[in-house]
Amino acid sequence: MIGLKVDALRVVYDGFAAVDSVSFEVAPGESFGIVGESGSGKSTVLRAVCGLAPRTAGTVSLAGPPGLPQPGTKAFCRQVQMVFQDPYGSLHPRQTVDRALAEALSIHGVADAEARIERVLDEVALGPAFRFRYPHQLSGGQRQRVAIARALILEPQVLLLDEPTSALDASVQAEVLNLLEALRERRGLSFVMVSHDLAVVTHLCQRLMVMRRGQVVEQLAASDLAARRVQAAYTRSLMQASAGFVRGAA
Repeated sequence: MIGLKVDALRVVYDGFAAVDSVSFEVAPGESFGIVGESGSGKSTVLRAVCGLAPRTAGTVSLAGPPGLPQPGTKAFCRQVQMVFQDPYGSLHPRQTVDRALAEALSIHGVADAEARIERVLDEVALGPAFRFRYPHQLSGGQRQRVAIARALILEPQVLLLDEPTSALDASVQAEVLNLLEALRERRGLSFVMVSHDLAVVTHLCQRLMVMRRGQVVEQLAASDLAARRVQAAYTRSLMQASAGFVRGAA
């Protein structure tokens, strides 16, 4: 199994520090969450890890046996894959499920495409009936399962999850979260999951990091968050906000 280490990560756009000196480690096989309000830099961290956002400073590396690939290489991309927030926008509308899954295998020169496609569709509970459908023929939950299958097709060890259930109905969210947890245990994956939903993070993740304005507020165990054992006032305010609206007495 492989983990992830991020040290002093900094991402700057036009003089604005979207991510400022962020450091964390994810142990092999661990599920790690990143929470914070909109604009706190959560998704930018994931994008910087996988190379979709420029790293102004800091390092990203895989944790595990010697000789692991470095960021920016095709070998690193095979080990670190990302599932995006919007299942409607992350799939090409004119490509079938089969084409979406086969594309990554073709880019990386993987030979056993047929077997991998069949296997990964079974793993995300879709099966061969969905293989030659287009995105518009799928529900939101089915599209996100295809996106998860596409991320898994290269058999990575680290999965980056950018609010993977926020665009789905509540009942479908639970199904996708349970699927992700089952896949993590079966494959020995390491997760880094971004979410604004504290309940989702405490359900799926073992530890988490709270971010605000591009910086780390605190890191803690999910069990401590669930028990309200937090140190930072900002974390407590997030917990209050997540409790939802409470109507006052008339």
